[in-house]
Amino acid sequence: MFESLQEKLEKAFKSLRGQGKISEKNIQEAIRMVKLSLLEADVNYKVVKDFIEKVKEKAIGAEVFNSLTPDQQFIKIVRDELTALMGEKHEKLRFTQKPSPIMLVGLQGSGKTTTGAKLARIIKSEGRKVLLVAADIYRPAAIDQLEILGAEIGVTVFSGDRRHVDKICQEGMKLAIGSLYDVVIFDTAGRLHINEEMMREVEKVREIVKPDEVLMVLDAMIGQDAVQTAKTFNDRLAVTGFVLTKMDGDARGGVALSIRSVTGKPIKFIGVSEKIDGLEAFYPDRLSSRILGLGDVLSLIEKVEQTIDEKKAKELEKKLRKADFTFNDFLEQIRQIQKMGSLRSILEMLPGGSKLKGVTVDEKQIKHVEAIICSMTKKERANPKLINYSRKKRIALGSGRPLPEVTKLLDNFENMKKMVKKIGKMGPKGLSRLPF
Repeated sequence: MFESLQEKLEKAFKSLRGQGKISEKNIQEAIRMVKLSLLEADVNYKVVKDFIEKVKEKAIGAEVFNSLTPDQQFIKIVRDELTALMGEKHEKLRFTQKPSPIMLVGLQGSGKTTTGAKLARIIKSEGRKVLLVAADIYRPAAIDQLEILGAEIGVTVFSGDRRHVDKICQEGMKLAIGSLYDVVIFDTAGRLHINEEMMREVEKVREIVKPDEVLMVLDAMIGQDAVQTAKTFNDRLAVTGFVLTKMDGDARGGVALSIRSVTGKPIKFIGVSEKIDGLEAFYPDRLSSRILGLGDVLSLIEKVEQTIDEKKAKELEKKLRKADFTFNDFLEQIRQIQKMGSLRSILEMLPGGSKLKGVTVDEKQIKHVEAIICSMTKKERANPKLINYSRKKRIALGSGRPLPEVTKLLDNFENMKKMVKKIGKMGPKGLSRLPF
């Protein structure tokens, strides 16, 4: 996400390094490079023009504060303006009624149905009772897809007669009221392109359910076309916010940086993976930091808090201090980390992580390690010293990995235990030096 934009902006910042003060002379080239970077990222031309004017106004002649160098000062100015461009702060969902209706609208293929389930999962995790209403009666298997996803997250899906949208929405609201649901999410129908029939239908659904939120789901991969589509939907439906999907793909970033300025409405969530937990609240300040390669430590901390079992973490810490952890503990840690997403996405949240182009993150290697450990018996995981040559051959065969790879994992594991034991003798300060 934003890799190309990050690289180009980094070149702009480099041109200012070593300068004593930001002046009109040394800022011109940096400004030009920033402008080109944004245009190449498919940001709306008018948005780029206004953005550059604001950056230029603040940057020219700006004194270097404290220990900040000109490039650092310029980065700060660009970051502040990027944040302002995307809306300053995260805007939460509004729940003014009970049940609170939320309408999801958008074109077919944007990921609307999947987003409905992801959103229901988030709202449910906050302690609210959620109902999903399948109001997309045109796309083949759309209702079935929503029912499968609903079962996966433990949320009821109402589909009514599967034929009449008005009736489905009316009965869905009636069920939500009668069964004391807190929130009801309507997955409306989309089309391959905007047409009058679709717009009239979603307008009618809006009249029936009187939603607190009308969220438009947009595919971030389609660039400025998405911004124009958003403007049309907003003009007809008074959209309250946007959900950008496929932000983990090759999206150049133009939609995220343009949409607030063009429509006046905020991005509320972004889709960061196809997994059911791959939807995140949108924080403009955090995304602007990631675009500039400054990381997103707050989001990383939230991911850790949501996925890592605190009790198990404390148990592991005790075992580490005594150096008596096993392959069972190691496997548990691998699976906890996998819940947080890909290692590449985690790396990008660290300051400077996006610049580590030479670092190869091979997710398959982790799967290979997991396969080897899973091919061990319970006794072998608890006591790897039991694993002789014949056992290694059996583990290699069972995991589908070469024998030298099994041997290497066992050797590395023993070396790690020795290192932990040595550091553990140094007390808490020694243990704090461990890279995990």
